[in-house]
Amino acid sequence: MKNILKTLIILTITTGCAQNSEELNIGDIAPDFNGTDSEGTQWASKDVSTDFLVVYFYPAAMTGGCTKQACAYRDDKASFDKMGVTVIGVSGDEIEGLKHFKESYQLNFPLLSDSEGKIAKKFGVPVSDGGTFEAGNFLLTRGVTTQRWTFVLDKNKKVIYKNSNVNAEEDSKQVKNIIEKYKS
Repeated sequence: MKNILKTLIILTITTGCAQNSEELNIGDIAPDFNGTDSEGTQWASKDVSTDFLVVYFYPAAMTGGCTKQACAYRDDKASFDKMGVTVIGVSGDEIEGLKHFKESYQLNFPLLSDSEGKIAKKFGVPVSDGGTFEAGNFLLTRGVTTQRWTFVLDKNKKVIYKNSNVNAEEDSKQVKNIIEKYKS
């Protein structure tokens, strides 16, 4: 009886993992996704008309690594525009927190709220619990906390780059290099 129970538990765990595994890999076509940005406007991936779409997932607005990553993308925006690249940041932060983050650091690209982790799930990005956190004198609420992963999609939405071990400060530079190599 114990062996049967052990087998059922293992099967349940294995089957559960297999069913939840939707991880995108290089060469896969990314599904369409949409969400609400920091301004409360609907944003949809199907509306992107540039040659490349960078989708970077980050854990939390207003934290050290996430701020460095976002500011690097901000500083590289002119280069990305010349290369035909759209950048979108995705986190489990609520819209108000994203708006505060965007305004505080003059971020010049969309930030999407994925408070239920639906976009992260489409990409296979792991999520954990969110919560409410203090950022200076501002309370930030996250429905979920995503891991820091970056994807680059070509104009056909094919994944040409995936990084699940992102260095926040170097991410933008690394993505630029990948796109430059891909274009040549």
